[in-house]
Amino acid sequence: MNIEKFSEIIAARLSISRRSTENTLQLLEEGCTIPFISRYRKERTGGLDEVKIAAISDAFDKLKEISKRKETVVKTITDQGKMTDALLQRIDLCWDADELEDIYMPFKPKRRTRAQMAREQGLEPLSVILMMQKENNPEAAAQRFVKDGVKDIAAAIRGAQDIIAETVSEDERSRQTVRQAFRCGAIISSKVVKAKAESEEAAKFSDYFDFSEPLRRCSSHRLLAMRRGESEGILRISISADDDECTERLKRFFVRGYGRCSSLVGEAVDDSYKRLLKPAIETEFANLSKEKADEEAIGVFAENLRQLLLSAPLGQKRVMGVDPGFRTGCKIVCLDAQGNLLHHEAIFPHPPVNKVQQATQQMLKMIKDYRIEAIAIGNGTASRETSAFVRSLHLADEIKQFVVSEDGASVYSASETAREEFPMEDVTVRGAVSIGRRLMDPLAELVKIDPKSIGVGQYQHDVDQTKLRKSLDLTVESCVNSVGVDLNTASRHLLTYVSGLGPALAKNIVEYRRKNGPFQSRAQLKHVPRLGPAAFEQCAGFLRIPGARNPLDNSAVHPESYKIVEQMAKDCHCSVGDLILDKKKRDGIDIKRYVTDTVGIPTLTDIISELEKPGRDPREQIEEFEFDSSIQSIADLKVGMVVPGIITNITNFGAFVDIGVHQDGLVHISQLADRYVSDPTQVVKLHQHVMVRVAEVDEKRHRISLSMKGI
Repeated sequence: MNIEKFSEIIAARLSISRRSTENTLQLLEEGCTIPFISRYRKERTGGLDEVKIAAISDAFDKLKEISKRKETVVKTITDQGKMTDALLQRIDLCWDADELEDIYMPFKPKRRTRAQMAREQGLEPLSVILMMQKENNPEAAAQRFVKDGVKDIAAAIRGAQDIIAETVSEDERSRQTVRQAFRCGAIISSKVVKAKAESEEAAKFSDYFDFSEPLRRCSSHRLLAMRRGESEGILRISISADDDECTERLKRFFVRGYGRCSSLVGEAVDDSYKRLLKPAIETEFANLSKEKADEEAIGVFAENLRQLLLSAPLGQKRVMGVDPGFRTGCKIVCLDAQGNLLHHEAIFPHPPVNKVQQATQQMLKMIKDYRIEAIAIGNGTASRETSAFVRSLHLADEIKQFVVSEDGASVYSASETAREEFPMEDVTVRGAVSIGRRLMDPLAELVKIDPKSIGVGQYQHDVDQTKLRKSLDLTVESCVNSVGVDLNTASRHLLTYVSGLGPALAKNIVEYRRKNGPFQSRAQLKHVPRLGPAAFEQCAGFLRIPGARNPLDNSAVHPESYKIVEQMAKDCHCSVGDLILDKKKRDGIDIKRYVTDTVGIPTLTDIISELEKPGRDPREQIEEFEFDSSIQSIADLKVGMVVPGIITNITNFGAFVDIGVHQDGLVHISQLADRYVSDPTQVVKLHQHVMVRVAEVDEKRHRISLSMKGI
């Protein structure tokens, strides 16, 4: 693997210094994770953040794919005996996937084409005569080839034209010319399949029954919507450029003069474009546009997931989790401050059962018996009614009530993870536990659920699943490591995402903790089976031990830097603990004194920052929220109303807001602010509490349009 060569290419493409790129690639090849490199190797990367390191990693993967493809190309051409020094040099210097395929096209093994059959009939010399366009009587020239299966002059000329058509289609200039025409002026169109036009499933695609727009302006959500309609057999999608312009450009390359040969070559060019070039380039642009739309949609999903995972936690409080319901009742669970299940039962305060008095007594008894400090109510069916019931209990002010998203709770409740945690409980209990734990620590609970089931994506089932999984895993890993993990309370699932660990080591840590009791120090990790020096280096800085003898074990300071902090404390004539507590002593430290060959100003600055607030949680404080009590259903909404809501999902065309009517409303991107907004995430974030104005209500289609302008 030529890291030096790859770093040169990547550095130029990403506008990142060559040194930073090369060092980053070396670290990645050594098995370092992106969070570790970003946090603890700033001197080597020049302070690159996770986004830039991830971009380098992606570019590296693509170049490795091209390198592998080049090996196949070289071998195939060499085996054919057609490799030349000039061709080998071109392939060696090529690092663009499209260009490489264009070079390979004439040599690529094909199925038996019309041109191939014509060559087998000995018509290639005739195609050369026609292409030279000097023969005044091509029919007379063709007469010589009427033999061995070529029945007449017309058949000979047709065969020669087939060879010319294929030659034109395989010419690099041809492909680049048509590609450029598509790049500048391609139009994407969609038509409804007539047989499906009146069907119920087609209604949601009605906007695309007769739709067209320039491909370069087609947003990712529209393109993915059309592609979904196509996959469901409701729409037909096509991408086309100006056919006349394309053929005209091609003829400039291949047609010379106005003679009979030139006319025949022109016909072959027309055929080449219509039959070979246009479908190939259309497929290429369909794939490219889908890939771009996927990237945008995955980016939106990843950012939403990041915001969701980093939602404000309540912290270690005794929580009551409530999974609301009407006929089946509300399932109640009581959890201790560590999220352990203490008790569960069902109450029936709503129709059709209406055991309000009994439910009241049950709730008050549970709150008293289990010293409940907060109540988490799921936001699904009967959520508003259950919230109203809890408020009617007139609980003490210190017992806060929160509405929690249920997205993915049912997936968790039926999962293997949930069965492992609660083998004796049914799915309703597990779901209520998940709701309660989400309030305490969204990150720790949501890592147990497949991100695709959490409900914050955009066409997540339509995008490239491998790329989606990779992006979401990186996002979860980034969030887990940015917050840090309590080594003595973290679940196996949470530990899995810690830098350098993974499922096997996470399981070993939990098992070691079960056998030997809580970890007393980070150094103790070295005794965990199969957790070697490399894994320790990667994970140690992200694991916290509250109350550890060494206070640095509860900070983001890496064990490799402990000696530096100890020297700082020694120079200040105090202990490490005193240094953390005494701001004056920290302010008096000249970090330049501690610079070494491997430790520079960036690391030392991070150390001082961490000593100020060791083990701090970067997440915000949780806030209470209450819907407008006068609004219970979509029928209660009136245009012009200003109501409170919670952002539940963000797309590249706007934000969805829960206003308490069991149907989220949409604030279109044009209605997010009094100014132009290009990216909704610049204005709003997931779970943000907002005030919105009702702009339009379509009860029949269950659509609510909202606005945040002028509020």
